[in-house]
Amino acid sequence: MQNKSKAWFLLIILSIIWGSSFILMKRGLEAYSSNEVAALRIGIAFLFLSPLLIKHYKINLKKYWFGLLIMGFAGNFIPAFLFTKAETEISSSLAGMLNALTPLFTIIIASFWLKLKPNGMQVSGIIVGLIAAAALMYFDSNNESSKNALYSLLIIGATICYAVAVTGIKKYLNDVNPVQATVWAFTFTGPVSLIYLFGFSDFTEHFQNNPASLSSLGYLTILAVVGTALSVIAYNVLIREAGAVFASTCTYLIPVVAIMWGLFDSENVNWMQFLSILIIIFSVYLINRPKASGK
Repeated sequence: MQNKSKAWFLLIILSIIWGSSFILMKRGLEAYSSNEVAALRIGIAFLFLSPLLIKHYKINLKKYWFGLLIMGFAGNFIPAFLFTKAETEISSSLAGMLNALTPLFTIIIASFWLKLKPNGMQVSGIIVGLIAAAALMYFDSNNESSKNALYSLLIIGATICYAVAVTGIKKYLNDVNPVQATVWAFTFTGPVSLIYLFGFSDFTEHFQNNPASLSSLGYLTILAVVGTALSVIAYNVLIREAGAVFASTCTYLIPVVAIMWGLFDSENVNWMQFLSILIIIFSVYLINRPKASGK
């Protein structure tokens, strides 16, 4: 019971944090390009975590390198660039809503990779959640650019990456300390981000000349430290404690937070979107409903 309560607590906290990440990315884009925002997010997270290498430097890289690469690049690096690029053309709230696709891909990938067989209730929950997610996209009325299918596909690609990462973590890093795994994953991706940021982008020029550069950097620092570094550690704990499928369902709750931030930022939300949110919450229950005691 205690482990279940802990899992639900982490699920809710992560949903709040990651649901807020889209508005923070939007604020970062006020001063920096999409690629610079993504590189700053990963780079700052790496700098924040790097002192922990002193304690967690001992790891069997020969055994865990593949899982760490999956966690670093599929779970953080690639989605960061896909999401920020998408947000140049679609609303931040819609970006959050599209996260609801992650559990579907997690179920599919886990069924092949981990040989897990979803039960009928889980399949029903996935279908209900997808229908609600589709309704959220269809009834989004913030602007015409939010209908841009090409940029929505970038986020779908990011959700597939998340599904690969969450399954890979469960398969290859389940016996690794979550803090140690996170530190090493960012040790692979952080330097790449910083090299790009200072060697191949216009970050320095934007920082010096854009009047919103400091405020945008502040928002991105919050995103990197809380929404990336600390939350990834918590997410790894959640995967280890409750499994890949349960962990991925936090993306069903993310739209709730994303839309609340959208309202705060003067985005329009209609009654169909609120209804869709209630359906999404119900789908989370279906996916995580306890199996019958006879099984």
